[in-house]
Amino acid sequence: MATQRWWQDLFAIIDTRQTHAFVRLLCEDASFRYGSNADVQGRAAIGACVDHVFTTFRASSHQLQRCWEIDDCRIGQGIVTYTRLDAQQVVLPFCNVLTMRDGLVSRYEIFIDPTPLMT
Repeated sequence: MATQRWWQDLFAIIDTRQTHAFVRLLCEDASFRYGSNADVQGRAAIGACVDHVFTTFRASSHQLQRCWEIDDCRIGQGIVTYTRLDAQQVVLPFCNVLTMRDGLVSRYEIFIDPTPLMT
């Protein structure tokens, strides 16, 4: 139950576009990957990347369907509803795989095909 609450809190931060709160969940040397994009390294670069991603849509709403915690890995699966810049909504499945270190995220991987969001 604690893991589920952690994910819900994380998605609330993302859906309200609180980049500063988001990067505080990361290790200083964290790596981040969204879809098939290249990895981004470090809090500052990840914050800039996330801020840029936020400019590509109006809003998001994450719904966690399942989550697991295994050793240093947290896995969250669900659906995200994006409101595009043209006000159309797109619903996409996702799976996030996070590697944890000392209570912070050291690697954040988002497995998603964002193509429908961009077309």
